[in-house]
Amino acid sequence: MRLFYQCLFPALWIVYLVYWNLMALRVKVAQRMEPLASRVLRVAAFVAGAVLFSFPQPLGWLNLQLWPQGLALFWAGFAITLAGLLFCVWARVHLGRNWSRSVTIKQNHELIVSGPYALVRHPIYTGLLTGLIGTVLALGQLRGVAAFVLMAAPIWFKLRLEEKWMRAQFGPVYEGYAGRVKALVPFVL
Repeated sequence: MRLFYQCLFPALWIVYLVYWNLMALRVKVAQRMEPLASRVLRVAAFVAGAVLFSFPQPLGWLNLQLWPQGLALFWAGFAITLAGLLFCVWARVHLGRNWSRSVTIKQNHELIVSGPYALVRHPIYTGLLTGLIGTVLALGQLRGVAAFVLMAAPIWFKLRLEEKWMRAQFGPVYEGYAGRVKALVPFVL
C-alpha cells in the first residue's frame, strides 16, 4: 500500500499543480502585490511540506505511524484530498481572471461573493487545507502532520494579509460580506 500511496497521491497533486500553473497564465494584471519575501517563504514551506509528504525521512521519528494504515483510511484520505482539490478548482474557475497566486489587488478587481465564495470567503484555502488533511489521513505518519503544519501556517498568514487588503479595497462591502460568510469553514470559522 505504501508504494500505491507514493504514486497515487503525488500524481493527484502534480495534476492539480499543472492545472493551477496553466490557469495562472490568464489573469488580470496586478495593481498591488505582496512582497517577494513572503511569496518565497510560502513556496519554500510548500516545497518542504511536499518533501515530507512524499518521501520517508532520514529522521526516523518523523516516520512514526500514528494510526494503522488500511484500505478504508487510504481511500477515505484519497476521497477527501480529491474533494478538497476539486473545491479549489471550482473556486478558481469561479474567481476567473481575478485570481492570483500571490496576494494582489488586480486592475478592475471585483469582489466575488457567489458560488463557493457564498460558502466561505477563502474557498481555495479551504480546499487546499482539506486536500492536505486527506493526504495526512492516508499517510498516517508524523511526517504528514508536520507537513500539514508547515503548509497550513503560510496559508493562514496569506489569508490574514488578503483579508486586510480586501477590507482596504472594498471597505464596508467587504465588512458586510465578512459578517455573513465565514473565512474557511461554513458557519464555523
